[in-house]
Amino acid sequence: MYDVIIIGGGPAGLTAGIYAIRAALKAVLVEKGLPGGQVAITKGVENYPGFIDISGFDLSDKFLQHARWYGLEIVQQEAVAVEPGIDFHSVRLENGEVLNAYSIIMAAGGKPRRLNVPGEIDNFGKGVSYCATCDGFFFRDQIVCVVGGGDTALEDALYLAKITERVYLIHRRDEFRASRILQQRVFLEPKIEIILNTVVTEIKSGEQGVRAVALRNTQTSEQRELEVDGVFIFVGFSPNSVLAPIGVKTSTTGYVLTDDKCETDIPGIFAAGDLRQNYAKQIVIAASEGCIAALAAARYVEAKKPQAKHAAVQPEPADASR
Repeated sequence: MYDVIIIGGGPAGLTAGIYAIRAALKAVLVEKGLPGGQVAITKGVENYPGFIDISGFDLSDKFLQHARWYGLEIVQQEAVAVEPGIDFHSVRLENGEVLNAYSIIMAAGGKPRRLNVPGEIDNFGKGVSYCATCDGFFFRDQIVCVVGGGDTALEDALYLAKITERVYLIHRRDEFRASRILQQRVFLEPKIEIILNTVVTEIKSGEQGVRAVALRNTQTSEQRELEVDGVFIFVGFSPNSVLAPIGVKTSTTGYVLTDDKCETDIPGIFAAGDLRQNYAKQIVIAASEGCIAALAAARYVEAKKPQAKHAAVQPEPADASR
């Protein structure tokens, strides 16, 4: 029996683990993959306080080592179900094991969205990628395109410009959503060619994998083909809200809705980080929500445990026949 089960090993989950242990809670963190989440595959982080420039992997490792220093228990399994209860809640793991706790913090993050165009799935790993830092090396001195207009798209376009011969940056709108400093860097990079008001309608392949993308101008409907060796897609993020049990409200886009303590409509079940509906998706925000959720969970457990202990020692009802 745990005080809190944390699902997800990204910045939100690891921060929640640190604060849970510091609050003297018996805590366990469940993570199916490499701790660190999406941050672990990010090349460089320049906006996390205290680090002018640090790789995503190194920052994730610092989170992990900090949590381990406090003795946080980590179970490397996939959580497949969250089952709410009255006295306690349960998390069912892929291997069939069930963990019980007074509170649960869901910090499972999400995954990149797809374009959902012909050729995208067929060419995944054959020229289609969702991580420039993971796969950019394979396109050295080649021509690639980046699809998207947010921070990640522009950051990875700049990264790819250092490796490849040319980068086409394709965005469906007439302006980017990324931060101004990133836009300035992109505009000044001679190896990046910007294509606005344009969407990818198909990813075409040959014997060696991706060979071109079919484009359509959103204003003129003009169609053309652009020869590229690789396609890097950064068009958004989908929260891993499949674990959210019935009774937990979510937004129309799948993000979990909570109060200011990160608590859902089910008492004792919290959500933090990229899974939670919030104003911006940033590492520092995910970490802060992990802190808030852990502190709120500690307060909840403190109030809940005496009740549970009291319930456990209640005498059996008297025999009605006596």
